[in-house]
Amino acid sequence: MATSPLKLISSFFILISIFISQAVAQSDGCQSESQNSCNNKSAALPLKLIAIASILVTSMIGVCLPLFSRSIPALAPDRNLFIIVKAFASGIILATGFMHVLPDSFDMLWSPCLKENPWHKFPFTGFVAMLSAIFTLMVDSIATSLYTKKNNTGIIPEIEVADMAAGNTGGHFHGHHHGPKIGIEGSQLLRYRVVAMVLELGIVVHSIVIGLSMGASNNTCTIKPLVAALCFHQMFEGMGLGGCILQAEYKFVKKAWMVFFFSVTTPFGIALGIALSKTYKENSPTSLISVGLLNASSAGLLIYMALVDLLSADFMGPKLQGSIKLQIKSFVAVLLGAGGMSVMAKWA
Repeated sequence: MATSPLKLISSFFILISIFISQAVAQSDGCQSESQNSCNNKSAALPLKLIAIASILVTSMIGVCLPLFSRSIPALAPDRNLFIIVKAFASGIILATGFMHVLPDSFDMLWSPCLKENPWHKFPFTGFVAMLSAIFTLMVDSIATSLYTKKNNTGIIPEIEVADMAAGNTGGHFHGHHHGPKIGIEGSQLLRYRVVAMVLELGIVVHSIVIGLSMGASNNTCTIKPLVAALCFHQMFEGMGLGGCILQAEYKFVKKAWMVFFFSVTTPFGIALGIALSKTYKENSPTSLISVGLLNASSAGLLIYMALVDLLSADFMGPKLQGSIKLQIKSFVAVLLGAGGMSVMAKWA
């Protein structure tokens, strides 16, 4: 029962990998590719291997930092500093969707290598991103309902609380006093768990795609700055996910699996790109369509999660609503995170 969400993530991970590998294996080249003096396969391979190691390490550091924050009192989930750091990481996730994944999808699906009809006649990127956001809302809502029904034990229903308030005294008074608090805390914990799982799914998709693009490229001029940009990206995106995992209060094994999946997806994508570099052509119609649609769906999911489940949930919550000063600090943190990630769009 506890491992079913992990089975979903691992199955999704495998399906995306198979889908991409099958798509690029059927690639037919587009003649718009130009020769570049930076294209050097032998020089690019060591850079890719360095990228695998460095991105793996920085991903693990980023996602693990919040998980060890309980040992640092100032970074405990109920402290102001944790809220500010989470707002910063949420800004990074939001900018990832708007400034990295969505523009990449527009570029791919509007490429001159694709047929005029239908790809240049209809905004598929916006359409797929919109559908992805709606689908994420549906999954978010249904998963929360199912999770709540499945884990309803221990949460005192409102009807029982009302009965206690109406006439049951004595030994039941203690239950009346604490019942609503248990219910609120229990439902909030379930929300945190759903958010952590759905966010992880979205990150898995776009991490494999960006890793594949780097692994398949032999352009040393773009790989060098891309390594630094992706290390920055993975570290702070990992902090956002790690904060969600921490608030979800999973057991150690589930936390370890979620950390593992986040940490290995981009390096795995790079390795997959290296393995497929002979058949993968960036500008082939099949690759452009498959990766472009995946990017669009990932963008819709990330934008929804960042705005609704991370930023809105925190800013409309009692902690931030009770302090204008903390709200302003958190807004500044969001702007810094989104701004920093937007600057990275120049290289990644």
